[in-house]
Amino acid sequence: MDLIGLFAGTAAAADAAPVAPPWQLLTAAVVGIAIIVVLITWLKVHPFLALMIGALATGVVAGFDAAQTILSFTTGFGTTMGGVGILIALGAIYGKLLADSGGADRIVDTLVARATPRSLPWIMGLIGAIIGLPMFFEVGLVLLVPVIILVARRSGLPLMKIAIPTLAGLSAMHGLVPPHPGPLAAIDILGANLGVTLAIGVLVAIPAVIISGPLFANLAARWVRVPVPDLFVTAEDEGEQQTRRPSFGATLASILLPVVLMLARAIADIVAPGSTSPVKMAVDFLGTPVIALLIAVVVGFFVLGRGAGFDRTRITQSVGSSLGPIAGILLIVGAGGGFKQVLVDTGIGDVIADLIAGSGLSILFLAWLVAAVIRIATGSATVATITAAGILQPLTEGLDPTMTALLVLAIGSGSVFLSHVNDAGFWLIKEYFGLSIAQTLKSWTVLECLISVVGLGGVLLVSVFV
Repeated sequence: MDLIGLFAGTAAAADAAPVAPPWQLLTAAVVGIAIIVVLITWLKVHPFLALMIGALATGVVAGFDAAQTILSFTTGFGTTMGGVGILIALGAIYGKLLADSGGADRIVDTLVARATPRSLPWIMGLIGAIIGLPMFFEVGLVLLVPVIILVARRSGLPLMKIAIPTLAGLSAMHGLVPPHPGPLAAIDILGANLGVTLAIGVLVAIPAVIISGPLFANLAARWVRVPVPDLFVTAEDEGEQQTRRPSFGATLASILLPVVLMLARAIADIVAPGSTSPVKMAVDFLGTPVIALLIAVVVGFFVLGRGAGFDRTRITQSVGSSLGPIAGILLIVGAGGGFKQVLVDTGIGDVIADLIAGSGLSILFLAWLVAAVIRIATGSATVATITAAGILQPLTEGLDPTMTALLVLAIGSGSVFLSHVNDAGFWLIKEYFGLSIAQTLKSWTVLECLISVVGLGGVLLVSVFV
C-alpha cells in the first residue's frame, strides 16, 4: 500500500468541487504563495508559520470561512504527520546513532585508506552518497565537514576537489531519494510507490552525483582557490578518538538494510502483483517504510550501539538527543501538508491542473519548473517539494506507478535548483569552508544547479522507456 492509501480522508478530499470561480481560486493561490514567499524571504519568518499563514489566507480568499479553512489545514497537517512524520523521526534516530557510535567514521576511514589521489574525489562522492542515504543534509554536512577538511589537509588536494564531490553525494540523496523529508512528503501527497521511487531515484542520482561531484570538482578547484580552513585538528591530537567502533561491514549493512527491504517489496509487487502467498505478505510487511526503518533502528541498537560499546543508558541518550533537532523539520512538513490540503479542498489544485493540462508542456518538465521557481523564491527544498506536489496532485489521477514516481523525482530535482542567499545551506557551506559569497555561488550554487538539471534529464530519459 502507498503512503497516501493510509489516509482515506485526504484521498477523498481530492474529489472536492471548486468552491469559487476559477479566477478567484487562482487569485487565492497567488496570494497564498506570495505570502509564504514574502514571509520567508523578506520578513525571515520560520517556514512553519509562513506556510500556516499562507494556507489560512488561501482558504479565506478562495471562499472558505474561517472554520472550514482551519479544519482543512489541520486535517492535512495531521494526516501528513501521521505518515511522513513517523518516518522522519525514525530516520533521525538512526542517523544520530550512526554518528554517535562512530559507524560513520568507520566507513569514511576505511574508504579513504584505500584511495589514491586520483580516485579520492570519487571515493568522497561515494561517502557523501552513503552517509546521505539515512541522514538529513544538515546532519550529514555537520558530520562530514571535519572529514572533508582533514582529508584535504592530509592529501594535499585542493579543498574543492574534496568538498564538491562529498556535497554532491549528500545533496543528491537529499533531493531525490527517500527517506528524506521532501521526497517522502511528495510520495505521500502524490500517492507514489515508495519502493519504485527509491529504485528510480537511486538510478537518477548516480549520474547527478558523478557530473556535479568529481567531474565538476575539477572546474570548481580552478574557479575557487581557497586554503584548507585551519579547523578540526585530528581526534588523536585531542585525545578524543573513539577506541571502539562498529566494523565497516556491519555498519554498511545496517545502513543499506531499510533500502534493501523497501526495494525487495517493490520487486515483489512487480513480480507477483496481487499475490497472497505468505512470502509475498511477509515481504510486503517488512518492506513497509515504517517497518523497514523501525527494523533498521532496532538493528542499529545492536550493530551500532553495542558495536561501539554503548550500554542501554547511552543508547537511550542518543535516541533522545536525536528528536529535538528535527522538530522544525517536522513542523514544516506538517504545515506543508496542511497548505496542500487547503489547495485540494478548495479546488485550486483542480483549476491549476486544468490550466496546466492545456499548456502543452510535459508534466515532468512542468513539475520540475514549479518546484524550481518555489525553491528560488523561498530557499527551501522541502517547502518547494511539498508546495509543488500539492499543486500537481490532481494530475496524478490515471498515472501508473512508474510515472507517478518520475513525477516525484522531477519535483525533487527542481527543489534543489539554484541555492542562493535565502538558503540556510548556502550560508553553512560559505562559513564552514571560509568562502566569499561569490565563491559560494561559483561552487555550491553551480553544484546544486547541476544536480537539478541532470536529475531532470535522467527523469525524462527514464520516461522514454516506460
